[in-house]
Amino acid sequence: MDREEASTVIEQEHQLATRLDRIEPLYGDRMEAAQRHLDSLTKPPGSLGKLEAIARQIAGITGELAADLSKRAVIVMAGDHGVCEEGVSAFPAEVTPQMVFNFLAGGACVNVLARGAGADVYCVDMGVNADLVHDSLISCKTRKGTANMTKGPAMTREDAIGAIMAGFDLAEKLAADGYRMFATGEMGIGNTTASSALCAAFGAMSADEAVGLGTGIHEERRAHKVDVVNRALACNEPSPADPVGALAKVGGLEIAGLVGVILGAAANRRPVVIDGFISSAAALVAASIAPQAVAYMIGSHLSQEQGHRKLLEGIGLSPMIHLDMRLGEGTGAVLGFHVIDAAMRIMREMATFESAGVSRG
Repeated sequence: MDREEASTVIEQEHQLATRLDRIEPLYGDRMEAAQRHLDSLTKPPGSLGKLEAIARQIAGITGELAADLSKRAVIVMAGDHGVCEEGVSAFPAEVTPQMVFNFLAGGACVNVLARGAGADVYCVDMGVNADLVHDSLISCKTRKGTANMTKGPAMTREDAIGAIMAGFDLAEKLAADGYRMFATGEMGIGNTTASSALCAAFGAMSADEAVGLGTGIHEERRAHKVDVVNRALACNEPSPADPVGALAKVGGLEIAGLVGVILGAAANRRPVVIDGFISSAAALVAASIAPQAVAYMIGSHLSQEQGHRKLLEGIGLSPMIHLDMRLGEGTGAVLGFHVIDAAMRIMREMATFESAGVSRG
């Protein structure tokens, strides 16, 4: 890194640190008020389980007992991965730009589910290895995909911080536009490999525990994928003590963008619903950069990726649903919106013992 590049990185890190200083603790008094209200409703105490935990968390985030979260956005970030050269995926890299246009046309699964949840989908080109032009595409591309992480860093530190900042700024802009809740989504052939490498780099689990079947590879290719992840770790030696550096070495541009979205949501007091394995890898990095951001995260679902449960546990998240999904795109997070809506309706509409004239036990 030359002097000019080092100066740029120092300035970027200063700007990021300034933004992160805005992430505040949840409103404890509002969480207590939410619990008192829940305890006054016509049900046994704690009988609604995770719905009650969600209601308390939303109150702590927003300061409102029954927040109107109807204006919500799914942010789908796309990027390509140089590690695809190693044959880690069942799909060719050309699928990434093809799927971006599918998102923009409204034909992907996340689009269908988002329409059902009343959510807007924003598709972001963080680093697709193609020249994409579309009126609805948000372009934050600084490079066309990452490098092959088995031969060196996936990207520069400047690239990683730049992508984090882009995601942060997008979340901030959408918050200013009135969006009250976000979901994370992604698209990038090869990104389960990068996510597995991040899990191993941060000590969440070994490469063999982290690497699953991804888009549908067979066991022989999974073993090869484990070897690829181990070679990337040996080549780059990422350290959890330097989360941004680890992200640059074995991560992805769309993963870095999602890190920024999660941190930006927290800085703007917006709940952010975390999707599957890749989004959770981004959440792991975000939690390492700013532990206080975890309070703003809501785990959506438990995917079929074998490392997902342990990854969520490492962050401190508990999934709301388990539907054997492994698609990504933000699909599980969008389904999570319905569960959060249910928690808010309970807070708004359910009768209390006093109003219903029901005797307490």
